[in-house]
Amino acid sequence: MTTDPAKQLPLDEIRYDVQSALREDVGSGDISAELIPATQHTHATIVARESAILAGQAWAEEAFRQVDAKIHLSWHLVDSERMQKDQPVCDIQGPARGILTAERTALNFLQTLSAVATQTAHYVQLVADTNVIILDTRKTVPGLRTAQKYAVRCGGGENHRMGLFDAYLIKENHIRAAGSIERAVSQARSNRPDVPLEVEVENLDELSQALALGVDQILLDNFSLETLREAVEINGGRARLEASGGVTDSTVGQIARTGIDAISIGSLTKHIQATDFSLLFEEI
Repeated sequence: MTTDPAKQLPLDEIRYDVQSALREDVGSGDISAELIPATQHTHATIVARESAILAGQAWAEEAFRQVDAKIHLSWHLVDSERMQKDQPVCDIQGPARGILTAERTALNFLQTLSAVATQTAHYVQLVADTNVIILDTRKTVPGLRTAQKYAVRCGGGENHRMGLFDAYLIKENHIRAAGSIERAVSQARSNRPDVPLEVEVENLDELSQALALGVDQILLDNFSLETLREAVEINGGRARLEASGGVTDSTVGQIARTGIDAISIGSLTKHIQATDFSLLFEEI
């Protein structure tokens, strides 16, 4: 686990994410905020409405900054810490118009990323008595991959490859198109010998083929618990073994105890329920 997820924050991407979100929300201007005098300043508080892991501070801060740099935020927690129900999370001071305009965009990022972090923390806790690593996948909201993968780290998980460019994952259709596992692996090593190489296998025969080729990591796709145990024995520590496919919170512990090294879970980023936040203005 990364001890401080914030150290890997991609500031340029955060600015772009927020700019895009504000563009679709504000459009040609916030006509509702114009009901408030431009000179009016206020104090507001973001409150967590349920227990969850906080994630997304930088995106929320950027939303307020882009709308009005005079808005000041003071956080009571940092990303990766647990919020309690009805706990104040952040105090906000500044122009009322700007706070109103940025409110929904900021909360959208907080609710989505905190949900990912909370889901991840749940799975991490379920395998806490093992050495298994919980990994994310590429099953992310379009345009929010970096943000969601950051939230996974806030929840105690680790990131799989970022995309199609930074590591090989040779899957079933790659193997079919190439003609065999051996051909696909050989071509991968010829094209990019400098990047990690993982092969997805669907049975023990394919596992043996991948091991004979000396690949770095092998993804065991939808293996039964019994077959996972056999795979661990066959592997003998030669490659890193990752289990995936249909993992739920009721099965993840059993999978972890078969002896595999990592479990990748698509639901960390795609089957989430937004964390509930409110932004409350101080009465004037």
